Amino acid sequence: MSTEYRAAKETAALFDTNWHAIFSLSGPDRVRYLNAIVSNDIKSVGEAYGTRALLLNPQGHILAELEVYALGEKLLVRTHASVRERTFATLDKYIIMDDVTLEDLTDQLGSFAVEGPQAGTIVAQACGLALEGFSEFANAELSIDGVPSYLIRRSQFGGIGAEIIAPREHLGLLWQSMHARVHAAHGASISMTALNALRLEAGIPWFPDDFNDTVIPQEAALEATHVSFTKGCYTGQEIVERVRSRGHVNRRRVSLQFSTVDPPTPLSRLRTNDAEAKEVGLITSSAFSPASGLAIGMGYVRREQNSPGTILEFDGGTATVGR
Repeated sequence: MSTEYRAAKETAALFDTNWHAIFSLSGPDRVRYLNAIVSNDIKSVGEAYGTRALLLNPQGHILAELEVYALGEKLLVRTHASVRERTFATLDKYIIMDDVTLEDLTDQLGSFAVEGPQAGTIVAQACGLALEGFSEFANAELSIDGVPSYLIRRSQFGGIGAEIIAPREHLGLLWQSMHARVHAAHGASISMTALNALRLEAGIPWFPDDFNDTVIPQEAALEATHVSFTKGCYTGQEIVERVRSRGHVNRRRVSLQFSTVDPPTPLSRLRTNDAEAKEVGLITSSAFSPASGLAIGMGYVRREQNSPGTILEFDGGTATVGR
């Protein structure tokens, strides 16, 4: 993993992002409709821009994380492939009197990403577009190597990055040409193992590992990035607003620094570091961090024990709570 990690940090990393399911919403009511059922403000997303949102159930639990992109006459919506069918069905059931057409494009479209210090130069070589002029989630429809594609300014581990979405029948050829450009810049294609370490170092949670239908947005610490508190009603909004007015949740997602080199198993229990050894949380994800030389991760810890610097125990070592 060291070669892959170094490429991501110093030059550029190329990686597969086909863990997404991809839907489209078209029709004159598409923005108003989606705005009424998801947690973030879709009406404020201008053409060629995007945002993140959550699809909640009436109890406020997270059914899916969504990326929503305004592309001309439609919205492109991405979610995790593991909840593809449930998400499509949930979006579809709310279309009653709305002039909206929902399509599942997952089998037609695929994606990959390039990220790192040289990613902007590599992308500019491929399509003539400067990533530095894009904000996060900004997008463009363009041609790459003659293939009509979508380019999204998107970071998976806190660097300069872009994702390319294109027809699956051309995805292999696009990957090969981008790989050649990355290799020429002394970068590399990287595995999910390396990507997991990089995103944990950057403090970026993944659905469904670090948040899913067992938690609500504030427990997952997503209220600042995935939720609008001014947009009005949506499914699950009553619970989210009630938690905000109460001022706290009983548990919250935090970063964790482990005392071990080997990452602990996800769902390992966390206990207080005292004679009582009271169970106060669990680990959701972990990886070896080349930056620290130890394992890092994320997890949920009860409010009384989740202040930064708190030391907890798990079977095999200790975990220090971060932010």
